[in-house]
Amino acid sequence: MQYLMAIDAGTGSIRAVIFDTLGNQISVAQQEWTHLEEDGVPNSMNFDFDANWLLTCKCIRESLEAANLRGEDILALSATSMREGIVLYDKEGRELWAVANVDARASDEVRYLKENFVGIEEEFYSESGQTFALGAIPRIMWLKNNRPDMYERVAKISMIGDWILYKLCKVIATDPSNGGTTGIFSLKNRNWVSDMSKRVGLKDDIFGEVLEVGTLMGSVSKEASLQTTLSTCTKVVMGGGDVQLGCAGLGVVDVGQVAILGGSFWQQVVNIDKNTLPPSDMNIRVNPHVISSQSQAEGITFFSGLVMRWFRDAFCDMEKLEAKERGVDVYAVLEEKASKVPVGSYGILPIFSDSMKYSKWYHAAPSFLNLSINPSTCNRASMFRSLQENAAIVSSINLDKIKEFADIKIDEIVFAGGASKGALWSQILADVTGCSVKIPRVTEATALGGAMAAAVGVGIYKDIADAAKKIVVWDKVYKPNLENKKVYDEIKIKFEKAYEVQLKLVDDNITTSMWKAPGL
Repeated sequence: MQYLMAIDAGTGSIRAVIFDTLGNQISVAQQEWTHLEEDGVPNSMNFDFDANWLLTCKCIRESLEAANLRGEDILALSATSMREGIVLYDKEGRELWAVANVDARASDEVRYLKENFVGIEEEFYSESGQTFALGAIPRIMWLKNNRPDMYERVAKISMIGDWILYKLCKVIATDPSNGGTTGIFSLKNRNWVSDMSKRVGLKDDIFGEVLEVGTLMGSVSKEASLQTTLSTCTKVVMGGGDVQLGCAGLGVVDVGQVAILGGSFWQQVVNIDKNTLPPSDMNIRVNPHVISSQSQAEGITFFSGLVMRWFRDAFCDMEKLEAKERGVDVYAVLEEKASKVPVGSYGILPIFSDSMKYSKWYHAAPSFLNLSINPSTCNRASMFRSLQENAAIVSSINLDKIKEFADIKIDEIVFAGGASKGALWSQILADVTGCSVKIPRVTEATALGGAMAAAVGVGIYKDIADAAKKIVVWDKVYKPNLENKKVYDEIKIKFEKAYEVQLKLVDDNITTSMWKAPGL
């Protein structure tokens, strides 16, 4: 039997996941990684391509070992990654510089662009669906201004998932779903718009070939074979952005379908026709989908999964011990305890991610409001539940914005990613939104989408939509409790009012923003 591999480069970890050709998950190997601030460069988030390639190779080897497979058993592979993260190369294909997704070092460059090219952000957004907040232009301009010798050597750009494929087969290319998040791209034409770069004084000859998801790129090189134990017969196939491939892995491939991906960040996405113009207020992001005729309207909730990891590691040593003794995941223990906490978590309001305000995007200082000194109501269980409720509430606010822009009604949400493993969290999402929440059998939807791309590349399926409709199997459906929704509707109002006040504290330099887009 032959197998498919997906390599998933997320914000918090790298994973290699093996599937059979029917989409059944066989094994997974994962390594956590971190992206560190560069000395003397505030708000930077470097991507360590040397160390992270070693972690990638380790995951590939361990996934094969866990499945008791050899490299030649992998028919084809693809990769997906956090979007926005970019890698720059010299003319020999050596990596020069790379940053992860929410690198925000380029504040001065964003301000310069807005002040010296009045209206250009709005113009570029109308074509690309992206603002400068996470775009590549300000970051490349930062490199030109601060590392001019390195900038002069730049010959190519790719996304992080593309970098993995390049390391495996020596071909530098990108796809629309990931490359589109640079902002140097056309939603309608699904290709680079190099003139955007030229108009602001940057190189316009670094943009390589654009391949649609599922395009065969080549085979694993001899060098990569030695590093990973993969076979040189294994085919390498173009992948895509983690959110868009994740949607394919959820079967969200038709216009009007909705998904929430609950990972390190949470994304709320709605499929729309690719000719739909982005909204004039620029508060919703629009990206190319992995389906060539579609784009996706997207809201983003910052750090939801990473906040949970922080809470686990900072406060939950007792639950970790209990989980170890019982042989279960620590989050399962926390959910058991949180399920005994009433709806609303005794009024605790977490302040972490704001709803998406893409045109002026920054966050308040991380905090919990309405804590009490009563340990029976204010404890790890109630705080944990409040974080679950808050992630769902912010997602609901983002979906409300998309519904207004896209003029659609939403009554069903497909939910996947690590968060969807939690029965309590899934039910909370249904209750907050008032929608049915469907959970796929394979919750690692992003990796499954990558495996679909690999399968398309070697002719197992006609295209991504065909693969999705034949592979995706549903596991559970959570129906909303409309009485609970009434409670959450009130909490949503309180949260938005409280967040506005917390942002004022940041504006007055009393507290420090959790994250602020460059140029603000």
